[in-house]
Amino acid sequence: MVDRQSRVVVAFVFLVLLLLFESTFEQLDSLTSPTERAALLELRSSLGLRSKEWPRKADPCSNWTGITCNNGSVIGINISGFRRTRIGSQNPQFAVDALTNFTHLLSFNASNFLLPGSIPDWFGQRLLTLQVLDLHSCSIIGVIPPNFGNLTNLTTLNLAGNILAGAIPSSLSQLLGLRLLDLSQNSLNGSIPVSLDSFKNLGFLDISSNMLSGSIPVGIGSLSKLQYLNVSNNSLSSSIPAQFGDLASLVAFDLSLNSLTGSVPADLRGLSSLQIMMIGNNMLTGVLPDNLFPAPSQLQIVSLRDNDFIGEVPGVLWSMPSLRLLDVSGNNFTGLLPNSSLNVNATATELYISQNMFYGGLTPILRRFNLTDLSGNYFQGRVPEYLNKSSLISNCLQNVSNQRTLAECSSFYSERGLTFDNFGQPNATTPPATESSGNSNRWWIILAGVLGGFAFIVLLILLVVLVLCARKRGTTNQRGVGVGPVPAGDIPPPPGVLLNFSSLGDAFTYQQLLQATGDFSDANLIKHGHSGDLFRGVLENGTTIVIKKIDLRSIKRETYLLELDFISKVSNARLVPLLGHCLENENEKFLVYKYMPNGDLSSSLYRKNNLDDDNLQSLDWITRLKIAIGAAEGLSYLHHECSPPLVHRDIQASSILLDDKFEVRLGSLSEVCAQEGETHQSRITRLLRLPQSSEQGTSGQLTAICAYDVYCFGKVLLELVTGKLGISASGDAQMKDWLEQTLPYISIYDKELVTKILDPSLIVDEDLLEEVWAMAVVARSCLNPKPSRRPLMRYILKALENPLKVVREENSSSARLRTTSSRGSWNAALFGSWRQSSSDAAVIPATSITRAEGGSSIKQSGTTGSQGSNFNGGGEHSSSRRRHSKDIFPEPSDTPDLERQDRE
Repeated sequence: MVDRQSRVVVAFVFLVLLLLFESTFEQLDSLTSPTERAALLELRSSLGLRSKEWPRKADPCSNWTGITCNNGSVIGINISGFRRTRIGSQNPQFAVDALTNFTHLLSFNASNFLLPGSIPDWFGQRLLTLQVLDLHSCSIIGVIPPNFGNLTNLTTLNLAGNILAGAIPSSLSQLLGLRLLDLSQNSLNGSIPVSLDSFKNLGFLDISSNMLSGSIPVGIGSLSKLQYLNVSNNSLSSSIPAQFGDLASLVAFDLSLNSLTGSVPADLRGLSSLQIMMIGNNMLTGVLPDNLFPAPSQLQIVSLRDNDFIGEVPGVLWSMPSLRLLDVSGNNFTGLLPNSSLNVNATATELYISQNMFYGGLTPILRRFNLTDLSGNYFQGRVPEYLNKSSLISNCLQNVSNQRTLAECSSFYSERGLTFDNFGQPNATTPPATESSGNSNRWWIILAGVLGGFAFIVLLILLVVLVLCARKRGTTNQRGVGVGPVPAGDIPPPPGVLLNFSSLGDAFTYQQLLQATGDFSDANLIKHGHSGDLFRGVLENGTTIVIKKIDLRSIKRETYLLELDFISKVSNARLVPLLGHCLENENEKFLVYKYMPNGDLSSSLYRKNNLDDDNLQSLDWITRLKIAIGAAEGLSYLHHECSPPLVHRDIQASSILLDDKFEVRLGSLSEVCAQEGETHQSRITRLLRLPQSSEQGTSGQLTAICAYDVYCFGKVLLELVTGKLGISASGDAQMKDWLEQTLPYISIYDKELVTKILDPSLIVDEDLLEEVWAMAVVARSCLNPKPSRRPLMRYILKALENPLKVVREENSSSARLRTTSSRGSWNAALFGSWRQSSSDAAVIPATSITRAEGGSSIKQSGTTGSQGSNFNGGGEHSSSRRRHSKDIFPEPSDTPDLERQDRE
């Protein structure tokens, strides 16, 4: 009986303690100060916040969006990107007086929330506990209150993207704990305070796009923790302080678009962390010595454009291993290009050396650059085949249009005591011209002209008739075409293009796009695309977007109309979403796309963990396979679900965009066209709208066929398997040797061979290795030299979705791996092979990939449409008669049976 009573007492005590604990826990999680609750309701009313974010009857600490509490008090308020109520948006004001009641407030973030008005003076008197103040893009006017210097606890101050005027208060130098200061994109004037050197903890300083004048303070060299500096687009004068070389932590600096004079400091090698250097569009002069740049160099972006630099470009600039962009255009540089092929495997690199005085021949150093602008120089000789994306006008090159005159070229070379090749005609006295060389040919020319003119008139009449027929039949197109109004100030679309603007998203104003991109500043430039420049922007509601800026003075007007035509007719989850457009300017058009947080495959395959860590983080295999399947789905849709079939024509790692979950969205849609050889309608469309469709692709075939996309996709798959960046962006000349060394290691019979070319950063177990092996086999099939023997994209998709069927026998009684390996664990085989010397690779001969006739191919059933195949190594059927699924295919048979020889 006593024991029973004891148990009851213990249970009762435990229950009481539990209730007390829950009561205390609820009290800690809820707002306990009536004053602060009333202040939140007042703030909710004065700013016109919606009950959706701040419901009146709920506890703010646990149920209000953006409210952070500690010990029953509000310590953080974040209304970034909030929308006002309908009434609140009618008269928005900077009405935040209720903030004075929060005595423990550490953070206030109202970025991208409209707060028209000036910052109250009491900010610097009553909010003394603040550590973070973010008022970015709030439409604030007036000046920065001088008493901001009292906020000595601040670590972050962001006032960018407003309409602030006046000078930068010198009292800000009292903010000794400040780590981020962003005052960019305002109308601040005066000079940069000389007390800048007091920010000993500052890591980020951006005062770009203002109206600041004067000089850059010498004290900037004492900011030992500074990593990012941007003072571009001001009116700063004088020279660059020599103390710049002391900023050992500096990762990026931008001094462009000012009026800086003098020469660059003689030695910047102390900038050992520097990756981005932009000093273009100034009035800098002098010679750039070799010891100017950091060593060992990590530079990725160097822009020296539009100054008055003279002499030769330092040799170290050409050989920087991490270089992605080099822009020295608009200077007085001269000399020869280095005669080497350093870093030919570099990827996504761009070179701009236009409007200088470079001369001599084009050398293999240009192989490392994917995009080059060599215009406005004095290069001579022939143009190498690998310069497929180059601007070459106004040079002295052979067999290239729009070159300098013979007099200009001869004068330049003779003044320097050099020999000019006379456009490849040493004995000629005039440059190659289209005019007649003698009277004997004159009559033939006249006759050819008459006949040509007659033929042209006949052809023109035929084209008009065909156009009329095509327009009548165009309304029956299976994809559907809507008719919409043509925007004011724009020309009508070309024949065959009927734009449905209702399906092209929102119509943005030019002013909206200017505000979103900071007047299209270089800081927001993502890259220079072949059909327009891409900029990152943020709308007023906080939505991040990508804007394609199309300059019709350098790009054909039909290009953007055809892109809009494609987007208006085709919609698929694997294509990058178009949010809207701005077509109000005559010479510039803008397309607004959804922002992809993970960029593209070329930038996401490897990325740094953070600025302080040099180690690269590699995409895991599961994510790589997911990306391959997503890209295959997009291409399969274009090839097999559109009528007529559509060809992307620009499949590479940079056109495979990735959202926040690494789902694929295909970009670079300006080159999409109907496949060659389709219906009569597509032939007319191709003739009138797509003159570029007959360009040669990297495979040596027409690019306007689906097999061209398959070939390019095969290079993407190899990039995922091997981790070699830049494969998918390379042409035949760059790929030939590498493929000859790589493809023999991809065998349907031997899994272990693929470990010799596998990306060493991938960590995969024995099971996942089969998937890697399968993807490599699929890639090799896609890279068949003969387009007719490449698999269809729908079968590639099935193979990637069921990779084990590619490398396992279909017969269930013998469903075992085709591997000859008995060499122990896969890890030992992989890491052992990478540790061996290059002589180990000689086990597989680096034989050229031949195109043997008579081998089996990927055959397509005429009755069912399914696809089956057999592998035949040397022209005869294999004695084992291995069978595969009808939906899956083996490697192509156009290569010698090197693998079988190795097995035997």
